[in-house]
This record gives sequence, structure tokens and C-alpha cells, in this order.
Amino acid sequence: MARKGKLTTAQRKQLRKQENEYIKDLITITQEYDPKTANAKLFKDLPISRNVLKGLSQSAFIKMTDIQKEAIPMALKGHDVLGAAKTGSGKTLAFLVPILEKLYREKWTEFDGLGALVISPTRELAMQIYEVLTKIGTHTSFSAGLVIGGKDVKFESERISKINILIGTPGRILQHLDQAVGLTTSNLQMLVLDEADRCLDMGFKKTLDAIVNNLPATRQTLLFSATQSNSLSDLARLSLTDYKMIGTLEDAKDPQKAATPSTLTQSYIEVALPDKLDILFSFIKSHLKAKIIVFLSSSKQVHFVYETFRKMQPGISLLHLHGRQKQTARTETLVKFSRAQQVCLFATDVVARGIDFPAVDWVIQADCPEDADTYIHRVGRSARYGKKGKSLIMLTPQEREPFLARLKSKHIEPEKLNIKQSKKKSIKPQLQSLLFKDPELKYLAQKAFISYIRSIYIQKDKEVFKFGELPTEEFANSLGLPGAPKIKIKGMKAIERAKTLKNTPRSLLSLANTNDDGEVEKKDKNVRTKIDRMFERKNQTVLSEHYLNITKSNANEDEEDDFMQVKRANHTLNEDDLPELSIPTSMRAQKRALSKKASISTKGNATKLVYDDEGVSHPVYELEGEEDFHKNGTAEDQKKTFINKESEVMSKVDTVDKQVAKEKKQEKKRKRAEVVRREQEAEMYDESDFEEPVAYVGNGNLSDDMGDYESDDEAPAKKPRYNASDFESEPESDEDNNVMEVEEPQTLEDLESLTSRLIKNNLAG
Repeated sequence: MARKGKLTTAQRKQLRKQENEYIKDLITITQEYDPKTANAKLFKDLPISRNVLKGLSQSAFIKMTDIQKEAIPMALKGHDVLGAAKTGSGKTLAFLVPILEKLYREKWTEFDGLGALVISPTRELAMQIYEVLTKIGTHTSFSAGLVIGGKDVKFESERISKINILIGTPGRILQHLDQAVGLTTSNLQMLVLDEADRCLDMGFKKTLDAIVNNLPATRQTLLFSATQSNSLSDLARLSLTDYKMIGTLEDAKDPQKAATPSTLTQSYIEVALPDKLDILFSFIKSHLKAKIIVFLSSSKQVHFVYETFRKMQPGISLLHLHGRQKQTARTETLVKFSRAQQVCLFATDVVARGIDFPAVDWVIQADCPEDADTYIHRVGRSARYGKKGKSLIMLTPQEREPFLARLKSKHIEPEKLNIKQSKKKSIKPQLQSLLFKDPELKYLAQKAFISYIRSIYIQKDKEVFKFGELPTEEFANSLGLPGAPKIKIKGMKAIERAKTLKNTPRSLLSLANTNDDGEVEKKDKNVRTKIDRMFERKNQTVLSEHYLNITKSNANEDEEDDFMQVKRANHTLNEDDLPELSIPTSMRAQKRALSKKASISTKGNATKLVYDDEGVSHPVYELEGEEDFHKNGTAEDQKKTFINKESEVMSKVDTVDKQVAKEKKQEKKRKRAEVVRREQEAEMYDESDFEEPVAYVGNGNLSDDMGDYESDDEAPAKKPRYNASDFESEPESDEDNNVMEVEEPQTLEDLESLTSRLIKNNLAG
């Protein structure tokens, strides 16, 4: 008779049969579904399983967007999808829903391995996709994981073998494919590239090619972005042959359809490069009750503007975010900015793609983006999901006409705004005062200046970015610097190589340094390792080498080289004047000289040396007179005294050594016995009780810790774990002899426990 609440075999077979019939009906309905004639507007109108629909409705995803109406049915039918849609149009759900449906219809379990792989170009976007999956996948039973840079690789690799849906950045995914033992992709069903144009560019080309080479060719591939790549070579690399294009050709044919949302108000102002910081500070001061994102071209500029504006206190909370920050700081900044209502965030393009910030009022582009696609992604942080938003871009007179022409080709025509001179405030005197008082801020200003000049130099569009027309002196003065620092600009080949190395995983770099035989090639003598840089590190605020090189003004190079250097004068030394040094020539002598053990071997019987008037060392007996020697007795007596003295010392040391060796031997035997006892006790329990926990989409637990549940109701039904106290040996009692055998108490707690047990036993008797 079956227990109460437990299904019988017949009931389980009936449930499996009903589930199989339900999946067959879903597949049939999906193949017959036509998006054009169905005219579906809600998720429940699509042929989606009940568990996924339940997760969508609980997460407040009810109505579909245009990209979701077209992409989800095509993906459910098994087609490859190449999708492009406006920013904030819900592309994340357009590929997460097909992933869950694909694995559900294939009856995927944890034993089937990796079923879906989602690749994102940035860590923040990967984390956002992961969070959306936790919401809509609550009622499914698939395990999922997030792997990004900045996290514990060992922690991820120990659990990645049990993952069904893997989300991550290209470098970390490739690292796990090379190193993780249990991660196999032979059974992969679906590959998704979010922000595919960024993933396919030169920065991630080698990494992405290495990942794709490990994937089966029979997989289904989905590509999504606000600005899509239609290059045949890129699509061939991903094995896209029979694919459906959604939102790409249609937008290109219709001039009325721009890549930016219709609810976004776009504008621009023409401002000289030296006046940018004045305009930016004045804008922030006049919009203190708004949520603002300010995009700058480099991390050095972000750091400088954040630190200086923070000291000038504009009256609004300030945050900064760039790729050189640690992952914990980046995540913390994202959370703070998402929750705040009145805040200003200075950021690089690391958050320009796909990140869903709620209710952003203004997107300010203080520096001109590299192309029109980057402009589209930046302004897309505002006016998401039909909400209103505003954007403003600052263009210099050299950048204005050519860049507006680039935007017009994308059907984007921002309106021109005029600056009210009454609202404008110059902050140059304040910046000069701050830099004069704080050397660290001066150093940041110099680095910001250099990084901006280099960013203009490496731009490919020379019609927009005119390096030769930059007002360097005026720009340096606007940052608070007394003059423009000297800049050493590398060649374009070195810059391209640096950009490639930036996005190349370290595991690939190590492989690149090996020859065909697998031997590591010798590196250039000028290449410095991490340890070399650590020992060369100095105080970066006052006397460091790079600081002094940056702060060089128009002074002569000879005077700069003389700064705080000691030069020897009238101290010429000849080789004849130097003392002779006895350098060991043989390998054995060198080894003995460098060995610490050999150097202290004579510590117990040290040789005493005495120096004569000429400074030559001699053993003590060489300078001792015959009368002094006989005062201490005959040579035989002195020898016996010395031997007896040393024998006493050796006997004492020998006794201590024997005691230590005995204690070590006893401790080793005790540990061996303890291991045997624990192994015998562990045999009584099932090994499955000690498996590591896995994050399941079904209970909403997809955190990085993969084991933290918000409540006991959400946790999956699993056998209880056993603590170390559960394996402590219980006392064996002999009822006939009224004798109780216990282990000898080692601590005060053990003694108290034994006492209470004996009292209870006497009372019971």
C-alpha cells in the first residue's frame, strides 16, 4: 500500500503520458501557428507551455512587443533568427522564452548537460539577462548559471557540469570550455548572442571563433541587437544558413522607421572642446531632480570628472562606472543607480548596450561616440518600453556637420539647442585651485587629457575626429592644468594589437606563446611580468617615474634628469683599489654559498676569527701564545672537556627530538584511526546526501551563491544534510554489567557532557 502523499507507479506513468501528449499538442500548434494571421498581442496567445506562461504573468510580462511577436514563433519552429529592434523593445524575452520552451519540449534534465548557451559582450548585460531568467523560469526545473569575469573561477568550475542554461561573457565561457572537466557542449541545442554586432567585431573575434569551434553544427542560433550585422562572413562563421531576418530589412527600407524610440526627444548643442566641462557642470546644477547618465570616451576621464565634481558638490548624488573597476564595485554602482531617483552617473560605453535602467530622464553624451551605432545604443538607456526620455549630445564645431550626416543616414535628426548664457558657469578657476592643492587630482587630470587625445587619434572616422585641429593648450587649461602634458602616441598597429589583447582571455595568450611542439617560446627581454611591475611600483602621487614624466613642462631635459639624483663627484675608483673577493667558481661551492641550511651547519661549532693589525682574519689559535694555551691545561684535557661539553648538549637535544618524534607518530596513528572510523560510519548514509547543491530555475534560485533560498517554501525537497555533530560516536552501553563505554574527554565541554550523562544514568538506575 502506497504511503499518503506518494504517487504510485501507475499514477506516475499516467502523469508522464499526459505530459507527453501535452508536449505533442504544443509542437503541433507551434508548427501551424502563423504570426501574421494570428494577430497575437499577449503572451498567452502564443503556443507556450503553462509553466513558462505562469512565470511570465507573475513577473508582470503580459503584453508582447513587436520583436517578441515575430521572433518567438520563428524560434519555436526551430529557425535560426537574426533580429534587430529598437533599444528597450524587449529583446531579452525574445530569446529567453524560446530557450525555456526548447528545453521543456526536449524533456531536458540535469543529466543531459548543457542545453543553451547565452553570450553577452559585457558583464552587466549578462547579469541582467540572468536576473530576467530567474523571474520567468520560476516554475520550470532547469538548472542555470552565470559565469563572468571578476568572480571565483574555482567556485564556478565545480558546479558548471550540472548547468542546463549557461549565461556569460566570451572570455570566461572560453576559459571554462578549456579548463572545466565536466562541461561538455556536444548536446547543445541553442546558442544566443545578445548584442551580436559587438560580439562579432574584432575585439571578440578570436574568442568567439574558439567557442563556436567547440559547439555542434546542428544547434539553433539566435542573434539579437539594436544595430545588427548583415555581413555574410560573420553569419557563415556562426553556421547560419536557413535563418529568418526580423526587423532588419524592414527598417532599412522604411525611412520613417528610425532605430531610436519615438518617445525619445533628441537634441544637440555645438560647444568648443575647452567649454565642455563648464556646460556639463552647469547642466547638472540646473537638473538636480533628474536621473542622468553622462557618457565619456575613456575611464580616465570618468574618474577625473567624478572626483572633481564630487569635490565641487553640485547638489546631486554622483556615481561613476567604467571597465577598470572591480566587479564588486561595478555591481554595487549598478544597484545604487537603478534604485535612486535623483542621481548622475558618469560612465563609459561599458553600460551603453542593453542595460535596463528604470526611469532615466537624460542621457548626456559629453564626448562624441565613435559611430552612429554607438549613439543609438547610448541614447537607448532612456525612453525604454514606451516611456518618455531625453538625450543631449555635445559636438565640437569640427564634429558637428560630419556626425550629423552620419545620424541622418540612420534616419536620426536631433534638434539644435541654444545655451542660455545666464545658466552657464565657468568652473576653470575652481579646477585650477583643486589641482594646485591636491597632486592626485592633478595626476588624474593629466591622465584624462592624455586618454582623450589618444581616443581622438585612434578613431577610424577621420572626417569626424580631426586630430590635427584639437586645441590642446586650451583643453588642458579647461581641466585646470597649467599646460598641455607631453604625449607619446603609439603607432596604429600597436594600438590595434592592444585592443585585441584587451579582449583576449589569458588562457589563449598562454597558448599563443607556445610553438608547434608545445614548448613555451622565450619572451622579449623588454616584456615585464606582473611581479616585475609589483617591485617597480612606487608612490604614484609625488615621486613615481610616470608621474614625473607626465608633469614635465617646457624645461630642459637635462634639468629634468637631474631632479633628485645623486651624482658621484671626485670619487673615481680604480680596480686596483677594490678589495679582492673570493667568489665561488664551482657549482657545488655556489650552491653551498646560496644554501641557508649549509650556511648554518656550523652554528653549534662556530669558528672564531681574530683580525690582526693589517685587517687579515686568522683562527683564534693562530694568534694565541703557547703560554696562554697551556694555562687552560694540556691539549688532551682541553679536547676531552670540549667533547664532554658537546656530548651533553647533543644528549639534551636528542631527548627532545625523540619526544617530538614520538608525539608525531602517535598523532599520525590517531588521525588514521579517526579516518577509518568516519569511513565506516559514512557507509550508513547515501552518498547522494553529500552532493553539492545546484541552482534550479524552478525555484527561482539562480544567484551566484547557488544555494541561498529566500524561504523554506522555495527550497527544493532534498534530503537533510548531516553536520559534523551527527557523526560523533555515541557511547555503547552494556545493560547486563551496567557499564557504559565512552571516549576519554578532551575538553571541558566533553567533561561536562559526560558528567550530565552519568547523573542521568544513576537516576534512571
